[in-house]
Amino acid sequence: MALAAQVMSQEPYASAKRVFWIVDNGSSHRGKKAADRLTAAFPNAVMVHTPVHSSWLNQVESFFSVVQRKVVSPNDFTDLTEVGVRLRAFEDRYNATAQPFQWKFTTSDLDDLLARLDRHTTGHQEESSVTLAA
Repeated sequence: MALAAQVMSQEPYASAKRVFWIVDNGSSHRGKKAADRLTAAFPNAVMVHTPVHSSWLNQVESFFSVVQRKVVSPNDFTDLTEVGVRLRAFEDRYNATAQPFQWKFTTSDLDDLLARLDRHTTGHQEESSVTLAA
């Protein structure tokens, strides 16, 4: 929450209609309670959890492995300035040559997933009502 407070107190986030916080399922921000806690403190904040089966962290780790292989290996720098120069050169080259990838997950796939989630949620709500009535 300290990071959220630091970010949400500054523009453009403080006055934004919505600010999406993309989080993994770590213990400090897991589940609905964490999302409710964030929204209670910052009404324009929306917590979005990444899928459990494919953490965003894996994507970050993939990027850093590229940096490790292509930029900082071999580790033959004479000082930190040289590291910074090489990292900046890589960033400039990477940004100039990067290409968007083609998503395979279509809007139809999303519609199907949402429909399945609705059916799943409705089924559990009905089961809960029956259990409470009994």
